[in-house]
Amino acid sequence: MMQKILVGLLATIGSFAALILLQPSEYRIARTTTIAAPAQDVFAQIDDFHRWQAWSPWAERDPKAKTSFDGPASGKGAVFAWSGNNEVGEGRMTLTDSRPGELVKIKTDFVKPFVGTSYSDFTLKPEGVGTSLTWTMSGENDFIGKAICLFVSMDKVLGGEMEKGLAGVKRIAEAGTKKPAQN
Repeated sequence: MMQKILVGLLATIGSFAALILLQPSEYRIARTTTIAAPAQDVFAQIDDFHRWQAWSPWAERDPKAKTSFDGPASGKGAVFAWSGNNEVGEGRMTLTDSRPGELVKIKTDFVKPFVGTSYSDFTLKPEGVGTSLTWTMSGENDFIGKAICLFVSMDKVLGGEMEKGLAGVKRIAEAGTKKPAQN
């Protein structure tokens, strides 16, 4: 009887492990918004990590997080590091590519609550009198990440946070382009 239970338990664990291993290693999440502001105004919010506190959805989760900046003030080589509560964890973002009004690429290295690396691309395209802004996040899941994704949709969780961030960029960029009323 114990042998049958043990064999059944091992088969169940083996099946679950196989299911995890069959999950995709790579993930990619993208969100887009249209902003009634010129590309250079939108670009300025993304290309300078000092401005992220005003729109990043993670900044409001721990306003007391310790932050530091390194490298140039903005553009390629700019670095932003943070250490905060359990919701924001600890990590470092490095701006790896910066093309004014077109593209910002960022490598994010997480330390806590898990170790990992992700990549974000912010692509800007003129659209009418405004700008289409797409935020894409991608990376690779290890075994634990694949297991978590069986129960939690990264697209829903991270996608929702990305939508909040894009809404923040939109709010700030559009506020900067409003003209005072003429008498």
